[in-house]
Amino acid sequence: MAERAALSPTLSLYIARRFLVGFSLILVSLAAIIFLIDVVELLRRGAGRPEITFNLILQLALLKLPHMIEKIVPFAILFGGLSTFWRLTRTSELVVARASGTSVWQFLFPAVVTALALGVFLNVAVNPLTATLLLHYEQLESKLLKGKDDLLAVSESGLWLRQSDPRGQSVIHAERMMSKDMVLRGVTVFLFDTNNHFVRRLDAEEARLDNGAWRLRDVLVTAPNVPSREQEEYSLPTDWTSNKIQDSFSAPETLSFWRLPGFIAMLDKAGFAATRHRVHWYSLLAMPLMLAAMVLIAATFSLRMARRGGVALLITSGVVFSFFVFFLSDVVFAMGLSSTIPPLLAALTPAVVTTLIGASVLLHIEDG
Repeated sequence: MAERAALSPTLSLYIARRFLVGFSLILVSLAAIIFLIDVVELLRRGAGRPEITFNLILQLALLKLPHMIEKIVPFAILFGGLSTFWRLTRTSELVVARASGTSVWQFLFPAVVTALALGVFLNVAVNPLTATLLLHYEQLESKLLKGKDDLLAVSESGLWLRQSDPRGQSVIHAERMMSKDMVLRGVTVFLFDTNNHFVRRLDAEEARLDNGAWRLRDVLVTAPNVPSREQEEYSLPTDWTSNKIQDSFSAPETLSFWRLPGFIAMLDKAGFAATRHRVHWYSLLAMPLMLAAMVLIAATFSLRMARRGGVALLITSGVVFSFFVFFLSDVVFAMGLSSTIPPLLAALTPAVVTTLIGASVLLHIEDG
């Protein structure tokens, strides 16, 4: 059996450069399409609102675009790889490399390493920027398009919640929350009138969300120029619901790669389930593996299809597999969010399955 030739550094850099160029062209094309779609959708949502100008629409679309680019990177890797390997095969460059004793794994190695490096770079450098911009986008969207004014935040000191009603505003702080029963522990409430003047402070051991109101128990009521008094119960009207509270936390995508572990710990401390954030955190960790897996899949389709001259079949295969990965990710992520399977398994399954499919098919058609 002939001895395999080592892949030269020059050829490795050449393949990596061609792969990066193909990936970049696909990514820019997909990003432009997504940007145009977002602009049209935001124009539709902002129609009839004179305060929402076209400049604001463009600003919103641009703020959201980096997050969308981050989402489509695996598919850009797939189609960029398909284009690169197909072109290298059609120009016989890979045929010559194979004839010199270079294995399929050797000439895939530069592209795989490039994909892994891209995954790491996206997590440690790009993700913090996209998370910040997405948070700004959601704040503007909530204010301009949804008209929401209620805010909720979790910090190391506990849970902070603000609500508004015709009588004024309330700021609620709780040391801990039992999310299953919607019970706050160690509660402090600051009440303000419509002019933002302080009205009174409520201190209670417990507050329970019940039928459109917070039911405070064992309450100490303190007001300016009035002696403090104790009340057994105090009812504070609210439009918060259990689902609204859960949904009002910062979305995992608005937290950077570096902040997510600390935020998950704070959610656990506050008594909230952090499953959604854990699944997202693990999926970020699995991103480099997913990108490398997409390179294997691209090679699987492009090397075989190029030999048959099936350009249309090549594109169709890439599109079909993209839908498969998207569907698989959605299914296992949903199972992870519902705690049917562990969050780590939910996040790793798409990347691992894609890697195994690509590697096994390549082993079969290329004999290792």
